Amino acid sequence: MIKSNSMGKGFKGYRWVICLLLFLATTTNYLDRQLLSMLSPELKELFSWSNQDYALILMAFTIFYGLFMAIAGPFIDRLGTKKGLFWAFVIWNVASAAHALAPEIGIAINPLVSLFGLTMSTSVIGFMFMRAILGIGEASMFPAAIKATAEWFPKKERSLCTGLFNSGTNVGAIIAPLIVTFVALQFGWRWAFVILGGITLIWLIFWQIYYDSPFNMLKKGKITQEEYDYIHADDETDVAVEATDKNKVAWHKILKHPQTWAFAFGKFLTDGIWWFFLFWLPLYLSQAHGQSPAQIAIYVAAVFTMATFGSIFGGYLPSRLMKSGKDPYKARMLAMFIIALFPLVVLGAQPLGAIHVLFPVILIGIGASAHQAWSANLFTTVSDMFPKKAVGSVVGFGGMMGATGSFLIHLVSGKLFDYHAALGQIEVGYGIMFIVCALAYLVAWVIMKVLVPKYKVIKEI
Repeated sequence: MIKSNSMGKGFKGYRWVICLLLFLATTTNYLDRQLLSMLSPELKELFSWSNQDYALILMAFTIFYGLFMAIAGPFIDRLGTKKGLFWAFVIWNVASAAHALAPEIGIAINPLVSLFGLTMSTSVIGFMFMRAILGIGEASMFPAAIKATAEWFPKKERSLCTGLFNSGTNVGAIIAPLIVTFVALQFGWRWAFVILGGITLIWLIFWQIYYDSPFNMLKKGKITQEEYDYIHADDETDVAVEATDKNKVAWHKILKHPQTWAFAFGKFLTDGIWWFFLFWLPLYLSQAHGQSPAQIAIYVAAVFTMATFGSIFGGYLPSRLMKSGKDPYKARMLAMFIIALFPLVVLGAQPLGAIHVLFPVILIGIGASAHQAWSANLFTTVSDMFPKKAVGSVVGFGGMMGATGSFLIHLVSGKLFDYHAALGQIEVGYGIMFIVCALAYLVAWVIMKVLVPKYKVIKEI
C-alpha cells in the first residue's frame, strides 16, 4: 500500500472525473471525425466526386489511422497517458480545422502526386491529405483512453467506465449533424471545419488541470487513500508500475499471446461496421431515399442517440453478470454474445426501407447501438487480461487491425455503390453491405472464443 501525507484529504470518487474527461475527449473526437460525412452530399455535388472518390478519401484516413495505431500504443505507454493524449488532441483538432483549405492544399501538392503517376481530382488529393493527418492524430485517442481506464478503475468498473466514455462517440455523432448542417447552411462548408475544429481545443485546458495518474494524485492529496486502494483492490499485477509510467513493451512480447489476437480479430471484423454507419449513412439517406440535408441531420442524430444507450448498456451488462459471481472474462464473453445477436435486425433494413425510410433508420440505430455495446466490452478485455504497462500497445495493435478492416469496408463499398448506381440499383449495393454488417459480430465472437476459451491473466510481459 502506498501511503500519502494527505491520507484523509482529497476528493472521493475522483475516478469519475477522469471518466468525464474521457467522455468529453471522445465527444470532440467524433465531432471532428464526422464533419466530413455530414458534408459529403454537398461536397460530392460541389466537386463531382464519385462514390469511389469519396471512398479514397475515407481510406486515406483509415490507412494512416491504422498505421499510427501501431505506433500510438507504444507511444502512449512510453510517454504516459497525459502527455500522449495532449499532443494527439492538438494534431487532430488542427487537422480538422485545416480541412477548410483542402482544395487549395490539393492544388499545391498535385505536382508531387503526379510524380508517382497518379491522376485524380485536386480536391480529392487535398481531402485525402487532410484526412491522413487527422488519422495520425486520432490514432492515440483510444489507446490513451483505455490505458487511463486501466489506471483509474478496478476491473469490475472498467466496462462501465468504457461504456460511459465511449458513449461520447455517439454524442459527438449526434451533435455533428445538427451543428454542421446549421453552420454550413449559414456560413458555408469551410466554416464548419474551422469553427468546430477550433472550439474543441478548449478541452486541452481541462485535461492539463485535472488529469494525472492515481499515484501522483494521491501524493498531491487530490484523492483519498481509500479511493487509491479501491482502484487497485482487484489488481493481479504490480501496481507500483504507475509510479514512473515509463514502460517499454516490445512488439514480439504481445504478439505471442492469443489474447492479443482475439482482441485484434474482434476489431478487424467489427470496426469497419461502425465506420460504415458513421461515414456512409448520410450518403445512404441521400442516394437511396432522397432525403434533404435537414432530414439527414435529424435521422443521423436519431441513429446515434440510440447508440448512446447501447454503449451504456454494454458497460452495465457484464458488471451485472460479475456481481452474480461470474469471472470477468466469462461475464464479458456472455455479454458480447448477447450483444452480437442484435445486429441481425439490420438484415431487414433494405427490404423494409421500401416501405418507409424510418424502418432502416431504426434498424441501423439498433445495429449501431449494438456496436457500441460490443466495443465497450471488447476494449475492456485488454485491461482485464494484460498488465497496465502493455494496455496501450495491445489496444494500438488491435486498432491497427480494426483500421485495416475498415479500409477494406470503404474499398468494397465505393466500388459496389458505383457499380450498382450505374445500373440504377444503388439499393442493392447497400443491401449487400447490410448483410455484412449484420453477421460480422457473431463471426468475430466465435473467433475470439476459439482463441481464448478461458479467462487467463497475463502477469508478466
